[in-house]
This record gives sequence, structure tokens and C-alpha cells, in this order.
Amino acid sequence: MSDVAREAGVSKMTVSNVINGRPGASEATRARVLAAVARLDYTVDVTARRLRAGRSGAIGLLVPHLDGPYYAHLAARLDTLARARGYHVIIERTGASREGELDAISPERLRPFDGVVFSPVQIETADLIGAGVEVPVVLLGERHLAGPFDHVMMDNVGGADLATAHLIEGGARRIALVGGRPDRGVDSMPTLRTRGYRQAHADAGIEVDEQLVVDADSFTTKDGYDVIMRLHREGVRFDGVFVLTDAAAMGVLRALADLGRRVPEDVQVVGFDNDDEGDYLVPRLTTVDPDNDSMARSVMELVLRRIDAGAPRVSDAAEVVTSARVVVRESTRPRA
Repeated sequence: MSDVAREAGVSKMTVSNVINGRPGASEATRARVLAAVARLDYTVDVTARRLRAGRSGAIGLLVPHLDGPYYAHLAARLDTLARARGYHVIIERTGASREGELDAISPERLRPFDGVVFSPVQIETADLIGAGVEVPVVLLGERHLAGPFDHVMMDNVGGADLATAHLIEGGARRIALVGGRPDRGVDSMPTLRTRGYRQAHADAGIEVDEQLVVDADSFTTKDGYDVIMRLHREGVRFDGVFVLTDAAAMGVLRALADLGRRVPEDVQVVGFDNDDEGDYLVPRLTTVDPDNDSMARSVMELVLRRIDAGAPRVSDAAEVVTSARVVVRESTRPRA
């Protein structure tokens, strides 16, 4: 800026006013400054500007894991939106453990960030408040967490209800639930999607065979494969499968192929997440789209609004629930 000021024969303050569009300079002076900027190829030092404002330009994304496509795709969506606004996203993996999440939200770990998007699995709002979080936080995830933080959620119950109802409409009556969990009042992703599965059965007047509700260690492709093989070994009959993630559904399709079960003729399969990979499987995977793009936009709008306001906790916390729909592909049949 000093070089531009010397070149244009004006003060640094005048250069600053012209670059930032503030009044106070004549048109002739403005033209002279802009000509000097062009000759010297001057660009604003965004880092220095942020440091003076007490900002880093970084948004933290705290997620349970990165070994599946969902959070990788979410990170890419958020990073694209952040970069369009002059920010970048830094990813922290919590391991889905209480210790990992508490460590990730400690003041020392959050200090480099202007704002944080956090997908908690184990901790509660009280833990966030007790940790003394000093940057704006937007919560992302499955559970309803009341408190002074914005929260963006997907419609897990509604999406699972739609998925199961789609299988029932296609003629399935014995629907295995891969990754199902008992509902003990804890609003986690598995329990919420299990709730939707049961709701669709109740609406259709079909009793759930508890042998078909199968827990999984996690929701990887291997877990999906292992659950189907376990059901086969135990002689449990099924003509439909609702899988709690697309990643696990890939394993389900592989297991059914290995067992000689045709999809969708013998067994229909529905996943959840609408990962891009599902459109390239054989057969193409029917899945629940939780509107990931809308979710990412809502998250970024909220975190940037709170950063601009400088408010780590707010009295007008927003709660956004995105809508879900079934994307019908080749792994299910039309309505019976």
C-alpha cells in the first residue's frame, strides 16, 4: 500500500479509502490510485487484514470419522461454499468418542478458528457450554440439542419411514434393517432411523420380526456385507433390506451377489445418504436423499452470520431440519 501511495502521490489512507470504496477521494484521485494499483499489480493482503480484525479465515469442521464417503462429501461441499466467501475449512476427526469430542472443543483446539461446524455423537449442549467455547458454533447432526447454538439436522425418522414404505410398496414384507438399534430414548442416527423403519411397518399394519433388526459395529461397507452373511448363516428369511448408510449398502449388494440373490427380483435394497457412488453400482442403488446440498448451505450461512456478529452463543438459536426424499434407482421394484 505504501508503494501504491508513492506511485500515485497520495497518502496510504487515501489508497485505503479508494480500495475499500469509501468516500473522500475525488474522481481524479481515485483514477490515479487505481492506475497505480494496476501498474504495480497490487493485491490486498487478506491475511494481514484478518489478523488486524482478530480473525484467521479458518472454519473448523469437527466430524466423527472420515472413513466413509458421507463426511468427505460434506467437507467438500462446505469448503466450496466457504472459499466463495474468502474462508477455508480445516477438518478435525473426533473418533465419535466423548473424550475425542471434548478434546476437539477445548479452547486451545478451537483458538485457530473463526467459527466451527460440529457434528457431535456423544456430548451434550451442557458439555459445550461447560467447555467455555469462545467461537461461534453451528451443530450438525442427528440429535436434537437444545441450547444457545444453531443446529442443522436431517430428517432421519422421516427419511427412514419413506425408505421402508417404498420397500413395502414394492412388495417386500420381511425387511432387514442393517444397523438397527433399540430405541432407549437416545436420539442417535441409528435409533432415529430405526424409529422411522418401525413407523412405516406400523402404518402398513405389518409386525416387525425382531430377528430382522440387526445391529452393526459401524456403518462401513464391510459391516453391510457381514450383516447379510450373518442373516444367511442363521437362516433368517428376508425380501428387502433397508441399510442405514449407502456405504454399508454397497457391502449388502456384494453379499447378495455372492449368495446368488438377485436384486431387486429376490431382494430389494434401499440405502441412505445419496452418495454419488450409489449411481454407479450394479444395480444402481435406490437411496434416501437427505438434501445434503441444502444442509451444507444452511450450515455455512449460519456459521458466517454468527462470525460476522461475533457471537459464540446466541439467544435466537436457529433449528433447521432439511427434508428427505427417496431417489428410486434399480435396486428396488415399482409399487406392487
